Amino acid sequence: MSRLLGTSLAVLLSAGLLAGCSGSDDPDASGESGIPSGSASASPYLPVPDEVTLTPQGTHLSVGDQAVVAYEPRQDEVGVLDLTVTKLERTTTKKTLSAWQLTDAQQKSTPYFVHVSVTNVGESDLGGRRVPLYAVNEDNLLLESTPFASSFEACPSTALPDKFGPGAQADVCLVYLAPDHGSLEAVSFRPEETFDPIYWTGEIEKYVAPKPDKKKKKK
Repeated sequence: MSRLLGTSLAVLLSAGLLAGCSGSDDPDASGESGIPSGSASASPYLPVPDEVTLTPQGTHLSVGDQAVVAYEPRQDEVGVLDLTVTKLERTTTKKTLSAWQLTDAQQKSTPYFVHVSVTNVGESDLGGRRVPLYAVNEDNLLLESTPFASSFEACPSTALPDKFGPGAQADVCLVYLAPDHGSLEAVSFRPEETFDPIYWTGEIEKYVAPKPDKKKKKK
């Protein structure tokens, strides 16, 4: 029996992004380009702890590289995260989403799994918030990650744990649905429109489902 997604699966907006659930903490990307056009800037863009050095805006990274970023999940709060995009995977809706009820547009998308190691290196508790990363498609538009549930073992695409204070660490997997069988060109950190994005590129692997553990034979 197919599982209903409701608002837990993104819908395509006219601006070209995939929106998450209505309670998403992700900033509005407004369909703008996710790949920087200028050079990296060394100027700090938000107040962070003295021991934290932010990765400059406009930095181009490869999969496996680390970035320290800051953003404002709300007006009176600054979040600081150490992010490493560790793996990019491509799959199909037929292969991994057949148990979920999809709209026609969603069925024509290409799912991508983005694996990220996340550490809170700031002073705010970011529990329950989504990792502020976007996918960039072939049209240079930003796609939000699609919320699922922990029961989706292939790539849960859930928010950070309910409690995610200073020093907390998590390895997460985020789902991005590229519309019209589109491609993933980069993964972008862009908290607001004037920010020169930090982005990751690298080899995209074909998703292979893990093999179930073999039951030990009884003696």
